[in-house]
Amino acid sequence: MAVFTPVTLDDVTQWIKQFPLGSALELKGISSGIENSNFFLTTERGEFVLTIFENLSFEQLPFYLNLMRHLADRGVAVPAPVANDQGELIVALHGKPASIVTKLEGSSQMSPRPAHCAEVGAMLARMHLAGVDYELEQPNLRGLAWWNQTTPLVLPFLSDDKAHLLRAEMHFQETFAGCDTYQQLQSGPVHADLFRNNVMFDGERLTGFFDFYFAGCDTWLFDVAVTVNDWCIDVDTGVLDEARVRALLDAYHAVRPFTAAEQTAWQPMLRAGALRFWLSRLYDFYLPREAEMLTPHDPTHFERILRERIAKPAPELF
Repeated sequence: MAVFTPVTLDDVTQWIKQFPLGSALELKGISSGIENSNFFLTTERGEFVLTIFENLSFEQLPFYLNLMRHLADRGVAVPAPVANDQGELIVALHGKPASIVTKLEGSSQMSPRPAHCAEVGAMLARMHLAGVDYELEQPNLRGLAWWNQTTPLVLPFLSDDKAHLLRAEMHFQETFAGCDTYQQLQSGPVHADLFRNNVMFDGERLTGFFDFYFAGCDTWLFDVAVTVNDWCIDVDTGVLDEARVRALLDAYHAVRPFTAAEQTAWQPMLRAGALRFWLSRLYDFYLPREAEMLTPHDPTHFERILRERIAKPAPELF
């Protein structure tokens, strides 16, 4: 993630003594992303990831970190948060909430094949089922309410054509969210940001999902749509690769069968997933925050995907 809060090895040397990790040996900023300040942290006990949260509060963070612990305890491959000597998962660093989690093995697969997509689909279904008995609740903070707040902020920067697309899609999604089919969709904790760079592989073996800091309670189908819109496309055009779509959906369905309501909602939900990230990228592009290492993502990527989902139906869920 982008480094908004500078941290040095000297800063961490005293702070880390409250954790059962030994001495800090090396600290390196991670430059991808735009939400938190992340660092690779090497200690006498191994390799970890240190995160300083730039937007989430001490009150909001227990949902995310306890969810990761909950999923890990149920066999879902996710980073495990490390508690300090008081049993706390969230500890202040430079006056901001911070946490340490285990580092996953492997690397991100940025050119996925159907086999990788099948692994992602199956793990996503297991994650959804594992979250059924998670007791904490928090809405998806980048859901419809945020879309409504953000749309008027970005509209002044858009051409007439783009503004028309945004207004029309917002109307479509508000209508969709109020329909009977939407109310029938199964829901629970979702990752909500399961892009290629948030999953680790060792060859074709999936070693874990990470970066749960956009997670919240939403429809499971939204999570599937966000994932398909990244894992199963031609990056230059946004066009879906049917072989990858089929691999991901079939693997998910084998673990947690899709419902008839989800089948009906599938095409609108793919549009919702594209809209969410078009809006957030518009916001970050036109209303950026300062950071040491900050490269806003190109908003036209998800504009293309949204237009493509409107123009052409995707493969059915099952």
